[in-house]
Amino acid sequence: MDFAQNPLKPLPMSKIQTPQAIRGTQDIFGPEQEAFGFVVDTFERVRRLYNFKRAEMPVFEPTAVFARSLGETTDVVSKEMYSFDDRSGDSLTLRPEFTAGIVRAYLTNGWQQHAPLKLTTHGPLFRYERPQKGRYRQFHQIDAEILGAGEPAADVELLVMADQLFKELGIDDGVTLHLNTLGDPESRAAWRTALVAHFEKHRGGLSEDSQTRLDVNPLRILDSKDPRDRPIVGEAPVIDDSLTDEARTFFDAVTAGLDAAGVAWTRNARLVRGFDYYRHTAFEFITDRLGAQGTVLGGGRYDGLVEALGGPHTPSVGWAAGIERLAMLVGERDAPSIDVAVVPLGEAAEQAANGIIANLRRGGIATDMAYRGNMKKRMKKANDAGARFAVILGEDELANGKAAVKDLSTGEQRDVALGDIVDAVR
Repeated sequence: MDFAQNPLKPLPMSKIQTPQAIRGTQDIFGPEQEAFGFVVDTFERVRRLYNFKRAEMPVFEPTAVFARSLGETTDVVSKEMYSFDDRSGDSLTLRPEFTAGIVRAYLTNGWQQHAPLKLTTHGPLFRYERPQKGRYRQFHQIDAEILGAGEPAADVELLVMADQLFKELGIDDGVTLHLNTLGDPESRAAWRTALVAHFEKHRGGLSEDSQTRLDVNPLRILDSKDPRDRPIVGEAPVIDDSLTDEARTFFDAVTAGLDAAGVAWTRNARLVRGFDYYRHTAFEFITDRLGAQGTVLGGGRYDGLVEALGGPHTPSVGWAAGIERLAMLVGERDAPSIDVAVVPLGEAAEQAANGIIANLRRGGIATDMAYRGNMKKRMKKANDAGARFAVILGEDELANGKAAVKDLSTGEQRDVALGDIVDAVR
């Protein structure tokens, strides 16, 4: 039996090849990881300011969760999902987005009792699509949702939260909130009828994809980037001509809330969400700093999704943002500096240093130690790590029950009793 028949059989050393990363995945390390982590840490800090609870869901779900929420005919379901049959024959799918899984968890765990429920999560998602800058087959998102809230104030809170996140990340310059309304069901139905009538008159001039969308999901034609479609889309009816009084009042309340909170926005009457369960507010935060991949955060109100997954009518709203794209805007970051570098000289000092380091870390002081090298090399490592203090411990210091504590910014050095080191450098 050869290796192809028995992959567990060890290969001869001469035949071993180093495995490569799967196309569309990435190993994140160094300054790029620091930017990635900064996005996540900032998101966690901001969500606490808004009293959002953290939730964790499985990385895979029954395929039906996504097929029913995203639609069988969408590219995500038909072309991009990583689906497989497990050993029981059940069809499972690696999550391509968060919202459907959150709604499933909301229904199956009885979280309705907490409504309106404000939830956040973040983690990896999976879509089989052409890798490009800022877009991967395993990618990561942050996500925020409010379930069971039909008031415009929920939309406003999520948008203000997103705006503050960009400010806290230091990337708000050049990021613009694009806002639209999709109206209530009556408004949306009337608009859809008007769009179908318009596009039918120009069917022959539409691209092949848009001709297909006209029969399946005509609102998605408004998203088309095909040059053949743009003139026709530009003359299409806008939602404002179909809004009911109730839908107009809802949108006015959202924009007034944003104005009161000092969040700048611009109206984009062509911004849509294709699925019928979307209602009222639709939005995207867009930047001109990432080329064609300009949307860095997007979302909207999905009042009909819970019903589509078999639950009761539950008005909800949410957004998601790609961590990779946000990290690209943040830019590479250096690792945070440490507070103290411990420099032991000799075997006995190295053993004693373990206790000193443990006490410093337990005291909330970031501490590190070089494992090897002479005094000069270890002090260079301390400087390279950005340490504020060096704690130098040799045989003489150990015999006297003291260590030399050196302020690396001033060069000042003094002897400190081993039991007082934490207080000396705090």
